[in-house]
Amino acid sequence: MTRTIYRSAVLAGACVFVGTTFVGRLAGLTRRAVPVPAPLADERASGVKSETAVFAGGCFWGIQAVFQHVKGVVSATSGYAGGSVDHPSYEEVSSGNTGHAESVRVMFDPSQVTYGTLLRVFFSVAHDPTQLNRQGPDVGTQYRSAIFYASDEQRDIAEAYIAQLRMSHRYAKPIVTQLAPLKQFFPAEDYHQDYAEKHPDQPYIVINDAPKVANLKSAFPELYTGKLASHD
Repeated sequence: MTRTIYRSAVLAGACVFVGTTFVGRLAGLTRRAVPVPAPLADERASGVKSETAVFAGGCFWGIQAVFQHVKGVVSATSGYAGGSVDHPSYEEVSSGNTGHAESVRVMFDPSQVTYGTLLRVFFSVAHDPTQLNRQGPDVGTQYRSAIFYASDEQRDIAEAYIAQLRMSHRYAKPIVTQLAPLKQFFPAEDYHQDYAEKHPDQPYIVINDAPKVANLKSAFPELYTGKLASHD
C-alpha cells in the first residue's frame, strides 16, 4: 500500500502513543486558511433543489469533515473517483494502480450554497492545491488535488476560479489541481465514513483534519454549521 506508516497504524488502531503536547504542537503547524477571493463567476439560479460536486485533495477523512460542516450541504460521502476499475476497494486504490483519487461526493442545495462557494472552501481550508500527487503526509496519485465536474457549467466555473486564483497570487507555488469530468463515483467502505467525527482523538485526525474544520469555522463563520451533514 502506498501509505505512510503513521496513517496505516492509525487506521489499524495500532498507533503508537503520541503525547498530547506533541500532537498539539504538530496541529499548530498545520496549514492555515488561505484568504482566497469569492469567485467572480458562479452558477446561475436554476430552481434545482440538489446538485452534486466531487472534490479530491488528499485523505478523504478531512475533506469529508470540512464539507459536512458547510451550510447547505445535504450529504458528504467519502469514496473514489477518476480511475479505471469498477467498485475498487480501499486497498486497491491505496496501491496507486487504479487511477482513482480519494474523493468526496458533496450533495448540496444551490439555494443555500453555490458551487462557487464550495470551490472557495475547497481551495482555502480543505487542502493545499499546490501539492502535486500528495497532501501532507500522504503521497501518491490517489492523493492528488482534483475537481471532478458534473456538468459543463461546473467545469467553466472551476476553470474560471482557478484562473482567478492564479491571477490573485495568493499561493507561493503554482496550483496543480486537475479538472476532469465525473464519470463514476464509488462510495468508500463504511468504516471510512464520518471517520473524523468518530475518531476525534486519533493523532492523524488531530494533526491533519481537525485544524481544517477549525479553519472553516474561523475563516467562514457564515458558512460553518455545527450540525453534521450525513453521508449517503
